[in-house]
Amino acid sequence: MATNSSFQLFSSSSDKPNLGLGFLDSSEPPLPPPPPSIEVLSSEVSSSVRCTVEPVNLDGFTLLKGRVSTKEVFGLPNSDLVPGKYEGGLKLWEGSLDLVKALRSEVQNGHLSLEGKRVLELGCGHGLPGIFACLEGAAVVHFQDFNAEVLRCLTIPNVNANLSEKSQPDPSGEVRFFAGDWGEIHQLLPHAHESEMNLNSSSEHGQATGYDVILMAETIYSIPAQRNLYRLIKKCMSHPHGVVFMAGKKHYFGVGGGTRQFLSMLEKDGAMTASLITEVADGSSNVRENLQYTQGGDIHRKH
Repeated sequence: MATNSSFQLFSSSSDKPNLGLGFLDSSEPPLPPPPPSIEVLSSEVSSSVRCTVEPVNLDGFTLLKGRVSTKEVFGLPNSDLVPGKYEGGLKLWEGSLDLVKALRSEVQNGHLSLEGKRVLELGCGHGLPGIFACLEGAAVVHFQDFNAEVLRCLTIPNVNANLSEKSQPDPSGEVRFFAGDWGEIHQLLPHAHESEMNLNSSSEHGQATGYDVILMAETIYSIPAQRNLYRLIKKCMSHPHGVVFMAGKKHYFGVGGGTRQFLSMLEKDGAMTASLITEVADGSSNVRENLQYTQGGDIHRKH
């Protein structure tokens, strides 16, 4: 993993008009109706699908990764993606490992503290970045995936295995699981805002609402899905000090998404500032990046 000096890709948008999200409209064919959004209780772990775990070494830091059969869960033989039915949550993607490494480096460098924070992992799959947040003392960690089956068969067993192995988190920490499409899941997430435009949202007690840290890895491969993802981020992000950490490939060949395309979308909207944390060019795939997004140019740092 090659670490670059952090740089600003875009300037603060304080002098730009609010462009809304009208520029995201397109004529792409719609996906099938998504499954209903539901909360999956940790007690609902699947008893019929066997999840085995094995260690994965992340530059000297070890987590457990689960393994289940895509055919056994969905009846899909070795399929990475079936749009609108299965979004690849059973596969451990490189970006998930990249993101854990980047977060660990940020914590070790004193640039980030997860202790006591409200954390949301979108498109979680194995949930390794969210598990790392649990181990770092986050007060709340909510895991979201498109498929409830992924949560029951993989995410929940993997979270339980890792937290049991590490004797963490603090018993007072809240861990919950939510399944559903990015266009609708905000209705269930406890710390989401009513509207993405409500950037200064506060609770009735005067405390900030929203998630302090949003984590997502390999979530930007689909251009149509990016629109709902970006709207969801704006509905979930705590303001003004919330931060998003994202891992993804520069380009996802064959599906059109990628970090360059996603950053272009953010630049057009002008509501967030992006900075590069690390770039990964190890030859195992095309170039991958870990990026940080903040609202209004605020950089979330540990003081």
